[in-house]
Amino acid sequence: MRPALPFLLSFTGGYVDTAGFLGLGGLFTAHVTGNFVTLGAALASGTSGIIAKLLALPVFCLTIFLLRYIMSRSVSNSDHSLRIMLILKLLFLTAGAVLAIRLGPFTDPDGLPLVATGMLLVTAMAIQNAVHRIHLSSAPPTTLMTGTTTQIMIDLADVAQGATGDPEKPVKTRLSKMALAVAAFALGCGLAALSYIVAGVWCFALPPLLALASVALAFRPEKTP
Repeated sequence: MRPALPFLLSFTGGYVDTAGFLGLGGLFTAHVTGNFVTLGAALASGTSGIIAKLLALPVFCLTIFLLRYIMSRSVSNSDHSLRIMLILKLLFLTAGAVLAIRLGPFTDPDGLPLVATGMLLVTAMAIQNAVHRIHLSSAPPTTLMTGTTTQIMIDLADVAQGATGDPEKPVKTRLSKMALAVAAFALGCGLAALSYIVAGVWCFALPPLLALASVALAFRPEKTP
């Protein structure tokens, strides 16, 4: 596994989710289950912005299903599959950024411009989630920090008791990887918030550049021990 890639993906996950939430009427593009909460709040309060939140989960699920089905049938090499998936993510993030910049800022939370932009970004982040599960499963998740934070606290408690963990998976090694993932995600969230305050919808211009860097990392040969 290329060590820098999970860090970059975690940063991207935090950035895109925060930028989407701020710029797309409270839509979570990476942590799609969060849309159930905001959807319930919208229904309870009678506010708008329901369509994108309703579509996010089926679009997310369909993307991963089709991606896995097509990749399994047409690409047998793991490295080739990883690169293709990251290139697809780059294309969807680029399309989402173009729409956000050309059509935003969005005034209608249920309008087609916002919904279309949101679904492009949801598709991109669905691909990133699939990349993690299929190719980077030994790394912490890159878009959801709840489980990672829970494991960090469990490991810290074990370390405090003097536990060293399984010799093949030392607690301290796992802790460092998970802490780095959480830090990268949080840094992405913070930068996205700042970018949105300073540049508005132009904040969506950065994710394609991050995705391009991910593609470049995927084309680099893995280091051998």
